[in-house]
Amino acid sequence: MSVNGINTSTPAYQKYDTSNKTKENTASKAGSDSSASKDNTSAAVYEASSDSSTYNVKNSAFIEHLKADSENRIAQMQSLVQKMFEKQGIVIGSTDDMWKALASGNFTADADTIAQAKKDISEDGYWGVSQTSDRIFSFASALAGGDEAQMKKMKAAVEDGFKEATKAWGKDLPGISTDTYDATMKKFDDWFTSNAATANSTTTEV
Repeated sequence: MSVNGINTSTPAYQKYDTSNKTKENTASKAGSDSSASKDNTSAAVYEASSDSSTYNVKNSAFIEHLKADSENRIAQMQSLVQKMFEKQGIVIGSTDDMWKALASGNFTADADTIAQAKKDISEDGYWGVSQTSDRIFSFASALAGGDEAQMKKMKAAVEDGFKEATKAWGKDLPGISTDTYDATMKKFDDWFTSNAATANSTTTEV
C-alpha cells in the first residue's frame, strides 16, 4: 500500500513538470497554486503510506510477541506433563502422543502437577477460557490487519484448528476447550457485527 501510494503520486508530478516546461514564459499565479496543490497531495499520500508502514511493523512485532509467549508457555506445560509421565514410566515420543496419553486418563497426577494445572486453567489462568480465546483472536486479528475478507479466512482457520485438535485428542475435546472455541467464535462474530455497523455509519455520513 505504501509503495503504491508513493508511485501513484509520481505521474502527477511528472505531468505537471512537462506542462510547466511548455509554458515557462507564460507562468501564472494559477500555475503556482496548481503546483502547491499537487505538492501537498503528494505529501499527504506519503504521510498515509508512512502510517501504514508503521502499523504493519507494530503488527508484526505484536505477532512475534504472541508466538514467542505461546511457545514458551507450551514448552513449560509439556515439560510439566513429561516429568509427570516419566515418574510413571510412560514414554512420550511426540506432542500428539502426549495429548493422547492425557486423553486416555491412564496416569496419576501428583499434587504439584494438579495444583499447577488448576491454576493454569482457572478463569484467570493463562490456559483459561478468557485468556486463551483472547490470544487466539488477537493473533488472528493482527494477521488479518483489519481486512474483513482476511478475518473470514482467519475464522475458518481457527475452526479447522479445533477440528485438528479434536483428532489429535482422539475423542471429544474437554469442556474447557469447547468453551474456548465458543468464546473465540463470539469474538469473531462481534468483530464482524461492529465492522458492518462502522461501514454502514460511514456510508450514511457520506
